[in-house]
Amino acid sequence: MKRALISVSNKEGILAFAKGLFAQGIELISTGGTAKLLREGGLSVKDVSEVTGFPECLDGRVKTLHPKVHGGILAKRGNRKHQETLKDLEIEEIDYVIINLYPFKETIAKEGVSFDEAIENIDIGGPAMLRSAAKNFEDVTVVTDQRDYARVLEEVRQQGGTTRETRYALALKVFEETAYYDGLIAEYLRRKIKPEAAKDGDVPKFPDKLTLPYEKVMDLRYGENPHQPAAFYREAREVPGSLVSAEQIQGKALSFNNLNDTHSALELLKEFDRPTAVAIKHTNPCGAASGETIEKAFEKCYAADPQSIFGGIVALNREVDEITAREMEEIFLEVVAAPGFTQEALAVFRKKKNLRVLKLPGILEMDTAMEFKKVSGGMLLQQRDRGIVMDQTVVTKVRPSNQELQDLLFANKVAKHVKSNGVVIAKGEQTLAIGPGQTSRIWALDNALRNSEHDFAGSVLASDAFFPFDDCVIKAKESGISAIIQPGGSIKDEDSIQCCDRYGISMVFTGMRHFKH
Repeated sequence: MKRALISVSNKEGILAFAKGLFAQGIELISTGGTAKLLREGGLSVKDVSEVTGFPECLDGRVKTLHPKVHGGILAKRGNRKHQETLKDLEIEEIDYVIINLYPFKETIAKEGVSFDEAIENIDIGGPAMLRSAAKNFEDVTVVTDQRDYARVLEEVRQQGGTTRETRYALALKVFEETAYYDGLIAEYLRRKIKPEAAKDGDVPKFPDKLTLPYEKVMDLRYGENPHQPAAFYREAREVPGSLVSAEQIQGKALSFNNLNDTHSALELLKEFDRPTAVAIKHTNPCGAASGETIEKAFEKCYAADPQSIFGGIVALNREVDEITAREMEEIFLEVVAAPGFTQEALAVFRKKKNLRVLKLPGILEMDTAMEFKKVSGGMLLQQRDRGIVMDQTVVTKVRPSNQELQDLLFANKVAKHVKSNGVVIAKGEQTLAIGPGQTSRIWALDNALRNSEHDFAGSVLASDAFFPFDDCVIKAKESGISAIIQPGGSIKDEDSIQCCDRYGISMVFTGMRHFKH
C-alpha cells in the first residue's frame, strides 16, 4: 500500500486532495490539526505518533523528527541494502509528502508581533521532511504548493502515480520554497539587530552570506527590449511607499520600463515635502517643480521641458484633482502616480484607457533597505543614498540670496537623481534644464543649456559631483546663472572659487557627492 504523510498549516483544498488520494487506496498519515480536519471530513487517518511509536513532545516542537519518518521518505526503492534496512528496523515507506510550512511571513507581518511569537513560528520538522522528500524525488512525490494538488491527483488517478517530470518539478519547487523560507528568517533576525547597541566588530554591516527572499508578482511581456524575457518580484516584507504596494486603478499592464521609470520618479519625489510634480524619461528627470498647489507644481513641471515629457512618467505628492488631470490629459503619458485622485480626476483619465494610473497613499515614505546592483558573477550591495547635504558652506565672497538658496537646495535634490555626470539648472523651484549622463561635466552643462529654450538669467546650477576645472563656472557666467551648488573636494576647487568671485557668482559646497550610475 502507498502511504502519504500530510501536515499543512494552510489547509485550503487539503481535504478534497486527501479524499482523492484515499480513494486511490493511499493510506493517510497526519499530525495535529490536519489529522483532526481529515477525520472530521470522514477519512481514516493514522497519527504520526502511531508510526514512530513516540509521542509528540515539547509543545509539538518534536513530532516528525524520527527515523521511522525520514527513513520511510529517504529510502531508495531500488537499493537492496536500503530495503533490507527498512525491513530490519520495521520502517514503512512513505511515498507522498504533502506539507506547507508554519506561516512565518504572515506572523512577522502582524502588528505588534513579539519576537518570541516569531521564533515559535519557525518550522523545523516541515523543512526537514520537504528536503528529505525532494532529495529522494526519484521515488517520492513531494507537494508544498496547493496549486499542485490537482496535477498530482490527476496523475495518480490516470496512472497510479506521478511522472518523474512532475516529481522533479515539485522537488525543485521545494528547494526554492525552503531557501526562501530560510531567507525570510535570516532577514528578520538581521533586521532585529540594533547596530547602535552592538560592540564594534560584533555585527557586520553587510552579511557574509547574502540571501534575498523575493517572490514573483508577475511575468512581464518583456524587459527593456522585446527580445529580453522579464518578471517583476517583490520583497517578502511590506515596504510602505514602494512601487509594489501601489494600486493600479486603470490602464494597460505595467511594463519593465514603466516599472523602472516609475521607481525613479518615486525616488525623486520623496525628496520633497511641498506640493511637487516630477516627470521622468528613461529613469532621468526631464522636469520637476514645486508650487503652492499641486496644479501649479504640475504646470511648472510640464513647462520645464514640454518636449521630453512626451511618453514619460509623472509622479505627484498630492491628490490629483480635475483641473490637474485635464492638464495631463492633453499630453501622452505612460504612467501617472499619486497618493490619491478625486472622482472627477479619474473620470478625466478614463477617457485615456491605456494610461496607467497608480494610487500610492504612502508615496512619501522612505525605504531604508539596502540597494543592489547586479554585476557579472556577483552583486554589489550598498546603503541607499538618503542624504542631501553634509553642510552648506558658502565658499565665495558673494552669498546667495534667500531665494537663490531655496532654488539651490531644490536643484541639488533633483541633481541627486540625474545620471552622472549630471547638472541641473533651476529657478523658482522649477527645473529649466537638465544635463544627464555625460563623461565630461562641461558636456553635461553644454547639453543642458543647448537643449533648453528658457531664459537662464538669475537661475542656479547644481552638480552631482565637484568641478574638476573652472570651465563650468565660465559657462554659467555666460548663460546668466547667478549661483552654484556642488559637493566640492576637487584639488582645483580654488580655481572655481576664484572664478566665481571674479564674476560675482555665489557658490555653496555641500560636502556630499551624489553619483548615480
